[in-house]
Amino acid sequence: MRLEIIVYTLMGIGLYFVSDWILDRIEVSRGERFKNRNIIFFLIILTLAFLSFSLTKFLLLAPG
Repeated sequence: MRLEIIVYTLMGIGLYFVSDWILDRIEVSRGERFKNRNIIFFLIILTLAFLSFSLTKFLLLAPG
């Protein structure tokens, strides 16, 4: 149980930085900042969170 808390916390921190990096790369390639930057950041981190937390849950509950 404690290991799960640590894993999910570290993943959340990592997701924050990865999402910020992805958004920054998109804005650099676009040439300007988005007007509603917070909404796009939220969508990126939400998508990554669903994918990574589901994968982690699957791996932690996998038999063996």
